[in-house]
This record gives sequence, C-alpha cells and structure tokens, in this order.
Amino acid sequence: MNQDILTIQNVSKHFPGVRALSDVTFSIKKGEVHVLVGENGAGKSTLIKIICGIYRSDEGTILLDGSRYAPKTPKEAMDAGIRVVYQEFNLLSYLSVAENIFFDRLPRKGIIVDRKKLYTDTLEVLKRVGLDVDPWSPVELLGVAQMQLLEIAKAISSKCKLLILDEPTATLSPSEISRLFDIIRTEKASGLTVIYISHHLNEIYDIGDRVTVLRNGSFVGAKDVGEIEIPQIISMMVGRQMDSEYPFMESPKPTESPLLEVKNLRILKGKHDISFTLRRGEILGVAGLVGSGRTETMRAIFGADKREGGSILLEGKELDIKSPKDAVRQGICLLTEDRKSQGLILEMPLYANISLSAIDKFAHSGLIDKRAEYGAAERLSGELDIKTPSVSQLARNLSGGNQQKVVLAKWILREARVLIFDEPTRGIDVGAKYEIYLLLWRLLSEGKGILIVSSDLNELMGICHRIVVFSGGGVSGEILRADFEQERILKYAYRVS
Repeated sequence: MNQDILTIQNVSKHFPGVRALSDVTFSIKKGEVHVLVGENGAGKSTLIKIICGIYRSDEGTILLDGSRYAPKTPKEAMDAGIRVVYQEFNLLSYLSVAENIFFDRLPRKGIIVDRKKLYTDTLEVLKRVGLDVDPWSPVELLGVAQMQLLEIAKAISSKCKLLILDEPTATLSPSEISRLFDIIRTEKASGLTVIYISHHLNEIYDIGDRVTVLRNGSFVGAKDVGEIEIPQIISMMVGRQMDSEYPFMESPKPTESPLLEVKNLRILKGKHDISFTLRRGEILGVAGLVGSGRTETMRAIFGADKREGGSILLEGKELDIKSPKDAVRQGICLLTEDRKSQGLILEMPLYANISLSAIDKFAHSGLIDKRAEYGAAERLSGELDIKTPSVSQLARNLSGGNQQKVVLAKWILREARVLIFDEPTRGIDVGAKYEIYLLLWRLLSEGKGILIVSSDLNELMGICHRIVVFSGGGVSGEILRADFEQERILKYAYRVS
C-alpha cells in the first residue's frame, strides 16, 4: 500500500474552447481502492481516457510502476495491465455472454473454438460476479443490471494490475452491490489496484481507501477515507456549501384524493395483481430488487409493454392505454433508465429533442415553425438551467445531468400530469442531482404527480413522501415517510417477515 502504481504529474488536456484538465497531479498506491469524484465536467472521464489510451495528454507525465507510461491506443493500455469498465456498456449485443467475455481470447482446438471450455470458463467467471445467466444467452436479452455485471465479469476474467470502474453500481440492487464489493475486496487482496468512480458518495466509506476530488478540470485534494466526511467532499466537488444531499420540502402538501390509480394491474407473465395510488403533489418512490417488476410495471402503465388485465385511472377516469402514444396524449410520461438510447436522439440538436414529443404544437399545414420550436427550447433550457452554448448543440455533447434535463424539458413541454422517472439520477453527479431534485419540487408545486423508480434507497428516503416496494412481480409493502428505514425496505424487497 506504500508503493505508487500510478503517478500523474502536471497532466493537462485541451479541446477546442475547453480546458478539460489543468495541471493535475496525484498518485495511486498499489493495492488500494482509490475513489475519484467530481461533478460532471470535472475532468474524470478525460483523465481516465488518457490513462487507457483513448486520449493523449497535451502536457505532463504519467508513471506506471515507476516507468514512463504514455499509451497511444487502448490495446497498449490493456497490454500494460489496465482494464476499464465504462458507465456506458461496451458489449456486442448479438453475441452470447460467453463470446463477449472471451471475445479477444476464445479458447481453441487448432482453428476451431473449444465451445466446451468456453462454456465452463464462462460459468466460472459468472459465478465470481454472482450473475446467473446462460453463457449462450444473447446479450441483447439481458437487463441493464445484468449487462453491468457482465462488463465487470469481462474485465476481471483477464489478469490486470489496475482496474478502473466507472459508476459500476448505478443500476445494481443492494445485494448485487454487496457482491460487487466482495469481488473488489477479494481482487484487492490478490494485489489488484482499483480506481473507483462513483456519484454515490456513501460508497466511498464502504469500499474506498483514499479519495481524490477534481473540480473544473483541476485537482482539489486527496484524503484517506477516514479523514474526510461527505459534507466536506460535496463542498470540494461543487465549490460551495450544501445543507443536504437530498432536499425534502414540507410544502406543497400532496392532495388526499388520488391523481393516478393503478388497480389490479397484471403485467405479461406476472403472478400478482398490482395496485397503488399516486396523489397530486406527491413523489412516490418505487423500490425493489432488479427483476422485481418495478420497471416492467412502469412500462405497462406507459403502454410500452402489454398488460394482461387491470385498470389505470387518472383523476377518476379510466384510461385506454395501448401504446406510449396513448399515454402521452392523456398526460402520462416516462423518463426511461437508459436516457441515451430510449430518451434522446443523440445525433439531433437539443431543440429538436425537446420539441419531439410535442411537435404538433409547432406544425402548421405540414410545416414546422422553426422559430417557435427554437424559442420554446431556449425558454425551457433557461428555466431548467441546461448548460449548453446553444440549443443547437447535439444532445450527445451534453453531460449526463444536462441530458436528463433535456428529457425532462421534453415532457414539461408536453404538459404531462404524471411523470414516471426510472433511475433518474443514474450517472449524474451530486450537484446535478440536487438541481434535478429541486426541479421535481417545482413540478409538484404545479400540481403534478411523480413516480420514481430507484435502486438508491438513500435517494428514495431523501426525496419521497411514500415508498411502495416490489418483490416477485408484485407490491409487497408500502412505507410512509415517518417510517423510512433501509432495513424495512429490504425486508419487503426480500419478503422477510
């Protein structure tokens, strides 16, 4: 733990009009879990891409095991023993689980792939990460959390000296996170060094040895985990004091009468009838393990998945929802957990993404009023404080937090009455999260109702009025704010009496 494996000295990186890194200097010790934190745009991703050979620094030096290290390609970095698990998946969806894990080193008998060995090797790696799937399953059939575990399995299946994990727990359940941390501790005991990037600050104390904070491309400070508390970390990240990570406001008060009623809803192949209510002015949290039916239920309400029975009522009126178009027309909108592939068209400009769901407002005689479309996007961009040089900027160039605001702006323009958020702050830094939470409260003051599905129990307990817990495809319990406890939520999630 005393010898440095990676030393970063005065590293800088410029892009046109942007200084992404400015004279960054710090070191990472061999055999430690080094947590790297900072807001979106702080320079974390740029630094990681320099370490793994995607970018080259403009200035500065990097030492790996005491020797100068300047990879020109990702392959050079991998050959040097550095592996990265990115927040955005890097999987080949039409290949099997086994083929994805061992793609670059398939076991062979002569020129023929040894499928028996490939199968047994894959089972062994999957067992290490607690992923129970068929090695021959196509990756496209896996859920988001399963894909995340598969990425980790792929990384640890080959020998590496430095493993970089970028938001590895963003979509994992508490049991899966615990399993991941066990894996990290086991690998660390074998001499592996880990750079751990996370916006979940409580994880720093569960798995980290030291923490380094970046802000606006600059090094702010590094501390042993035992020497720093979360309020200090937040202050270092955002450059200002924040009273709490989760703002909960006593006002406005939710109405007594329900805004949305879900009665005896049965999702495809579901074993349980699902019933719950959402009140106007309320944030209702939806908790549960991956595979508990949370996301499937929200998609069924939105009309994205078929349902076998039950009814959905809005302000007492039963809705006929057969497709997302029906749901949107009647005031129900869904912000999916995968905003990049399902919430945005990344190669289109910000203004086009915002107007997409309400294009009828700007279409006259078959022509789009571009001035009105652009003006509406500018107004909402200003109201939501979307950080962009122009609403003509491509959505793919925005940070995660600002992309989420664009999706939110799209549904605000559509005048949705019920907003369903599935993992709304996945991959978003603490400052951007806080801004999103404040926007949710603004929407509540306008009389809307909000459903939030989240794997982050602290988030649900921090911002919700009530929490319903899913287990095995049905609702296993409901908890009022005064009774919020992680243990109580997990008991319902695991159906423990």
